[in-house]
Amino acid sequence: MTTPTGNLRIESTRLWDRLMRMAKIGPGIAGGNNRQALTDADAEGRALFQRWCQDLGCTVAHDSMGNMFAVRAGTDPNAAPVYMGSHLDTQPTGGKYDGVLGVLGALEVMQIIAELDVKTKHPIAIANWSNEEGTRFAPALLGSGVFAGVYDQSWAYGRKDSTDKTFGDELARIGWQGDEPVGIRKMHAYYELHIEQGPILEAQGKDIGVVIHGQGLIWLQITIQGKASHTGSTPMAMRKNAGLAMARVIEKVDQIALSHAPNAVGAVGHLEVTPNSRNVIPETAIFTVDFRSPDASILQDMEAKLRQEAQQITGEMGLTISFENAGQYAPVSFDPACVTTVRQAAKKLGYAHMDLISGAGHDACWINQICPTAMIMCPCVDGLSHNEAEKITPAWAAAGTNTLLHTVLETAQITS
Repeated sequence: MTTPTGNLRIESTRLWDRLMRMAKIGPGIAGGNNRQALTDADAEGRALFQRWCQDLGCTVAHDSMGNMFAVRAGTDPNAAPVYMGSHLDTQPTGGKYDGVLGVLGALEVMQIIAELDVKTKHPIAIANWSNEEGTRFAPALLGSGVFAGVYDQSWAYGRKDSTDKTFGDELARIGWQGDEPVGIRKMHAYYELHIEQGPILEAQGKDIGVVIHGQGLIWLQITIQGKASHTGSTPMAMRKNAGLAMARVIEKVDQIALSHAPNAVGAVGHLEVTPNSRNVIPETAIFTVDFRSPDASILQDMEAKLRQEAQQITGEMGLTISFENAGQYAPVSFDPACVTTVRQAAKKLGYAHMDLISGAGHDACWINQICPTAMIMCPCVDGLSHNEAEKITPAWAAAGTNTLLHTVLETAQITS
């Protein structure tokens, strides 16, 4: 196997320019982005990415879930492609780099390979996965989840946003519903470059995170039913306050997660009460609990404890409670050989690196079920993400992309 030379590097300025150009599509209100899945802005971002890929001579296609693929041929027509990628959709108040770095970093890798006319045994491909964020159409990781066989496509098509528009209808509306059946593509390996979305790499002074595991996740949507009544005239002892019960359950979420520290986290990020009036005691409270851990047994224990504690709280208050599983995936162990290839690439390039457990969910977590997979992470300032103030440096972006370049070439096997 031919090994790429240590002098091979991406064009950092071009990568950064493309990140800034993509950020102009679906701008936020505070310097970030609002390019939610299957919006007109998402369609515009997809079109720009497609043009860039076609300019490199790549074959570009999209499947019936809107997942996009750009492929550069290899020398062996029977060899499965080495994929890299991430997502272009954002949170409503998202940053410029979450997901986008993985797609445009992959594009830069493809461009360097094309410019130098590097030949590889395996084809090299880029994936832009649909609806990774899940902020408009729950759950997250929907496109990659259908691709990996985790979700049924008809079920995914029926997912609704807050205005009752379905995923399937909106995908067709923006013109990105392809004819290719989902999941038919073979993958030799998959690598995903991403910002850390946490503070560890920056705090440790590391350029590269070699991701060895991904945390498992459980999302529980909880509904507490009480009784609406006047805040001024209802005696305290006679109230059935769903909002108060929610507050007590949220406190239990924090306590349960802390009891498993540092190997678990938990929080409530979404909550709503009705009728949501300043002088009416809340009748209904709906909120979503997010538990994460790299240990499946800890996840199960946290869920069981919360269900027990919440039932006790609401029972004592004379309220009713129900639970709905709003999302779940098991802890991920990435492929040891792929992880080793990432680690060796970072070492060869002279980057300070460390092993890392990803605290966030990524498309790589589902793709790991169908082919050897690993992730590369670069720092982000203060670990801030899912926020318009999200920030990285051009040097961090270049380090991650250079590591991706050498990792992919090693896996794809250079022939000339």
